[in-house]
Amino acid sequence: MSSDPWGRVDETGTVYVRTADGEQVVGSWQAGSPEEALAYFERKYEGLVVEIGLLEKRVKTTDLSAKDAQAAIDHIREQVDAHHVVGDLDALRVRLDKLVELVEARREERKAQRAKQSDEARHAKEALVAEAEELSQSDQWRAAGERLRALVDTWKGLPRLDRKSDDELWHRFSHARSAFSKRRKQHFAQLDAQREEARKTKERLVSEAEALSNSTDWGVTAARYRELMSEWKAAGRAQREHEDDLWNRFRGAQDVFFAARSSVFAERDAEQSENLKLKEELAEEAEKLLPIADLKAARAAFRNVNERWEAIGHVPRDARPKVEGRMHAVERAIQEAEEAEWRRTNPEARARAEGLTGQLQAAVDKLRGQIEQARAQGNNARADKLQRELDGRQALLDQALKGLQEFGG
Repeated sequence: MSSDPWGRVDETGTVYVRTADGEQVVGSWQAGSPEEALAYFERKYEGLVVEIGLLEKRVKTTDLSAKDAQAAIDHIREQVDAHHVVGDLDALRVRLDKLVELVEARREERKAQRAKQSDEARHAKEALVAEAEELSQSDQWRAAGERLRALVDTWKGLPRLDRKSDDELWHRFSHARSAFSKRRKQHFAQLDAQREEARKTKERLVSEAEALSNSTDWGVTAARYRELMSEWKAAGRAQREHEDDLWNRFRGAQDVFFAARSSVFAERDAEQSENLKLKEELAEEAEKLLPIADLKAARAAFRNVNERWEAIGHVPRDARPKVEGRMHAVERAIQEAEEAEWRRTNPEARARAEGLTGQLQAAVDKLRGQIEQARAQGNNARADKLQRELDGRQALLDQALKGLQEFGG
């Protein structure tokens, strides 16, 4: 459910308007939200407000006949009484009632209308003067200028007043037009000065752009061109007869540079693609060294592959991690093999391994003797405890013997 001061929408989609006589059904809404329903019928109400306002203006400012005015009022009143809008309907009825009174008054005024033509002409000319004076401060140069010319035509179509009054109003009217023309002339003179300054700035930008067009410092120059473009936009427009030519030169200089850069980059990309193919072949050749059977031969072969690798230029940036990763994997495998070989042939490490193995072997032999002695004495509990200790020492001995075998022992 949704509501506002003048209406609401219930759960079924029925729209109500609030009046002094209570709520009235406006209609049913199923096409959208309650808020959209209220907004729709409020717009219809605004339409009636505008229509009444226009009718009020016609009745007050034109020679609309009383018959036609009453017909228009009756038509609007039918719409108000139909309750097909959401808004302050009572206020509209009050305005319509006042319009009826006004129409009746105008019906009587028509009888004396001929005598009031001079006053009406005065009011009309004063309105023209007021609008002209307001327009004299406008900066909507084209629209205001056209409107002032239209006001002159309207003025010429009005009856003349007495000479003194007519001259006074004409003087104000003419002064307003002159003030507007003076301001417009000053504005366009200032605009011409700004455009001339913009032309000079853009001439400078064009000169620099043309000087940079043959640069091969791709990154720095491209960045400078972006800065020049920002300066170009900030400079404003030059005179129409210069703007297009300056832009064509400015853009043309950039096109020369970027076309050359694109050509170089395309050639570089082709070269890097070929480099990638060669490095992939070398990576495949290096990978064939795995698993390593002969460390010395593998090391020499990898060194040869790596020398050829280093002689090849760059590859595309997005492909570099993958192809280099393949070579690094082979290199790590060789390094690990070298470390294993070093550990295997290290005399100090071998001596430590032999010492540890001897100690463990002696401990195992001792435990076995103790177990046999305990069994012979019938002390099975002690024998079981010693057996568990023996199992642990035997596992360590097996591990130590395995390590010793790596040293060729």
